[in-house]
Amino acid sequence: MPKVSAFFGISVSIYWADHEPPHFHAIYAESEVVVRIEDSRVLRGGLPPRALGLLIEWTDLHRDALSSAWERATNHLPPGTIPPLT
Repeated sequence: MPKVSAFFGISVSIYWADHEPPHFHAIYAESEVVVRIEDSRVLRGGLPPRALGLLIEWTDLHRDALSSAWERATNHLPPGTIPPLT
């Protein structure tokens, strides 16, 4: 699973040829969450509130880049990297 970004202890990845809807996986410490790219909706799992807030802020800032990374990954291409939240 290619990592597309990492910031404040949060690691964001997009799986190769993953199922719809377009989404990404994020891990923070012992917690994991799956977030839909289109609207930042949590599909599964969860993170501590502060980490989830930072992740959603990052998602909102990089929605277009995440959509492009998803497209590349579903076509078995490297998804690239997305700048971290600073």
